[in-house]
Amino acid sequence: MKIEPVTVTTPRPLRRRVLTQAWRELTFLHWPADPDLIAPLLPPGTAPDTLDGVTYVGLVPFRMSNVLRMPYLGTFPETNVRLYSVDGHGRRGVVFRSLDAARLLPVLIAQAGFSLPYKWASMRIRRDGDVVTYLSQRRGSGPSSRIRVLPGAPIAEPSDLEHFMTARWGLHVSWRGRTVYLPNEHPPWPLHRAELLDLEEGLLAAAGTPRPAAPPVSVLWSPGVPVHFGLPLTQ
Repeated sequence: MKIEPVTVTTPRPLRRRVLTQAWRELTFLHWPADPDLIAPLLPPGTAPDTLDGVTYVGLVPFRMSNVLRMPYLGTFPETNVRLYSVDGHGRRGVVFRSLDAARLLPVLIAQAGFSLPYKWASMRIRRDGDVVTYLSQRRGSGPSSRIRVLPGAPIAEPSDLEHFMTARWGLHVSWRGRTVYLPNEHPPWPLHRAELLDLEEGLLAAAGTPRPAAPPVSVLWSPGVPVHFGLPLTQ
């Protein structure tokens, strides 16, 4: 199987756009993981995507904007736990282990329509000068997270690892008894260095991913991009 290269724009331009949204004020936290531990967490027909024999677990808080073109209901904080996957066609993607979001209606739509593991949570994004704080508490006494970062300088030339973790052009999801690939497209990421000031979280363990034994190996921040999704592609 030939795996597609990592590219800063999609290798599969969408022929039809079925969903438009924007991802804003993102922080990317990543930890290395053993592919053998990650493989059982992925949908059938996919395997861990690796760079130099290592795969990664991501924790990504951000602000979702304009989902379904709903100014209030479609704009809310979200935090996801994500893994990196590749399928039998060589398509690289993301697998979400959990997605905490602050609006109930989009949570219910995503659960029912796309079988995505969305959870309803009380969430807030706060700015104190240049410092960005993401707060989340899952409803029903679930796990919480508190992430504080200080965004820094823009990255002129992202490294291979930074491209690997951010240049993802679809997601793999189990849907109606089979694994499908939901493609997306957006402009190249404007990435910044960032300093992690504080991290308290229980989302990784709740998602079944390996518990980190050290700080993240990568901390990035981005003001965000507009995003378009296309029709699902089958295996």
